[in-house]
Amino acid sequence: MPRETKKARTERAQAIFDLLADEYPDAHCELDFENPFQLAVATILSAQTTDVRVNMVTPGLFRDYPDAEALANARQEDVEEHVRSTGFFRNKARNIIGFARGLMADHDGAVPRTLAELAALPGVGRKTANVVLGNAFGLEEGVVVDTHVKRIAGLLRLTREKTPEKVEADLMKLYPPERWTLLAHLFIWHGRRVCIARRPQCEECVLARLCPSSQV
Repeated sequence: MPRETKKARTERAQAIFDLLADEYPDAHCELDFENPFQLAVATILSAQTTDVRVNMVTPGLFRDYPDAEALANARQEDVEEHVRSTGFFRNKARNIIGFARGLMADHDGAVPRTLAELAALPGVGRKTANVVLGNAFGLEEGVVVDTHVKRIAGLLRLTREKTPEKVEADLMKLYPPERWTLLAHLFIWHGRRVCIARRPQCEECVLARLCPSSQV
């Protein structure tokens, strides 16, 4: 692809968003949750596993630990049994208990509504904070950059950066804030359904003509 001007890249980025929004009109967070606390815990558990797997374990987990106070007082071994099948279960159990204790100690058990406060809690980084703010509170503070978003943004040449923070910064420059949360969902849905890492289905991709990496 010839060198692309900033204006051309911005126009192509908007066209990509519009095509994906038409393709996936129901795109949304695929983690099951009823409140910000549940979404934060589910997101922490989703590291290096699937949303489907997380959704299998959270009903039992939230039945036994319905709020931050209950989880903060949980025994590590008991929580490990709930989350064992998500992988890295000892670290994940430690992280969600630490998160709950942080909520109790600093926020009276309530999930804060700012990026700085959320990201400062145990087990929570910028990605998890963006998930919670965008999907539980409707606050557009940033773009969630998971493996799908990072990979697809690179394939589309919307960024040449390699770290999630720098990829996010590039995407935030290309898209207005009101599109940040949905943008991540669209990329994630596309990555799971069409632009699959090991077998991209370029011949079925609505973005083929806009994608420098397309094989068709």
